[in-house]
Amino acid sequence: MTPLRPDRLAGLAALAGVSLLVTACASGGSVLQAAAPQPSSTNTEGRVAVSYEGGLAVLDATTLEVVTTFDAEEFTRLNAAGDGQHVVVTTSDGFQLLDTLTPELTSLKYAATTPGHVVRHAGRTVLFDDGTGKTSIIETADLAKATDVLPPAQTYTSEAAHHGVSIVLENGTLLTTVGDEATRTGAVALTSAGDQWDEIASNSQCPGIHGEGTAADEAVIFGCENGALLFKDGKFQKFTAPDTYGRMGNAYVSGTSPIVVGDYKDDPDAEGYLLNAVTLIDTAKSEYEVVRLPQNVQYTFRDVARGPDDLAYILSTDGSIHVLDPETGKLVNEFPVVDAWEGPVEWQDAHPAIIANGDIAYVTEPAKKAVHAVDLKTGEKTASVTLDQTPNEIAAALGTD
Repeated sequence: MTPLRPDRLAGLAALAGVSLLVTACASGGSVLQAAAPQPSSTNTEGRVAVSYEGGLAVLDATTLEVVTTFDAEEFTRLNAAGDGQHVVVTTSDGFQLLDTLTPELTSLKYAATTPGHVVRHAGRTVLFDDGTGKTSIIETADLAKATDVLPPAQTYTSEAAHHGVSIVLENGTLLTTVGDEATRTGAVALTSAGDQWDEIASNSQCPGIHGEGTAADEAVIFGCENGALLFKDGKFQKFTAPDTYGRMGNAYVSGTSPIVVGDYKDDPDAEGYLLNAVTLIDTAKSEYEVVRLPQNVQYTFRDVARGPDDLAYILSTDGSIHVLDPETGKLVNEFPVVDAWEGPVEWQDAHPAIIANGDIAYVTEPAKKAVHAVDLKTGEKTASVTLDQTPNEIAAALGTD
């Protein structure tokens, strides 16, 4: 399910008086296509949302022109809802729907005490409330039709509240993390019959479980502090890191590739949030390896995306997008995009980020208050915009996988 950071959940809530505990994670979903344009409007396909201190901006996906702005809390997080229209905004009291096509910051909000991960997969959008351990499962197609009433949600509540994540597979199996306020230990697979949930598999060998990603053939990966946890064909399998502490916190995946690219950290005491290695997990061959990157290639949880040809695109502190071939673990190309930058002091701090929609990547450059669109096949900047505010998080209104 986001990007590697130490599990210092306590203390992240205080942001200039705003009581907000959110999770550090990347979108980590499959490579998705935007919904078809609406017949009565123009430039509506896959609009892009950007958060900044105290507000949100909706951008045209092609020109990056600002369509409109909205006031918001000081710090919010953004996730594609999966219907090609909405972006889920995590606020201090819930998951709020931003309609990028109307556009409108709607009053529709799924209440949560500590809103965390948003996962879209197999036609469902799944929300996890860290404060209660409640999972809310929404039919993604219902979100596009939402006007004055929130679509209904099927729910499951964990035995104990924790910083977690859930995903629902094609066949309705719910995968959800297990833990409490102090520790997280693994995951469980459940099936439902009405309001009754029955366990079909579990694994408790994944300390600090964090983040998720779904590769080809619905192979689901979770990150652990000592490796990774795979769920495939109804069973869990644990991969062990080569280091005593070898934390993967985020999975970057493509629904057409069996190989998961994960972030990797081998020093729990390291200062800052910059990383210099990746995890490669072949879910078809059950193979796991750690690849060390060149010293000039450093990144955070916001700086990896999957794009054309199932390649991975790493936005590094040297200002370039480095193209990684997951099949070989080799860097195969480099596209200069932004000026060199330094890692953030806190993970919430604005720093360059990358997301992908098909062949196009959207890259933020906070130092210049800029957002760029980049063709991932050529490295060409296709559009740029300078905002009045400093961009922080970014999300595209992606369609379902």
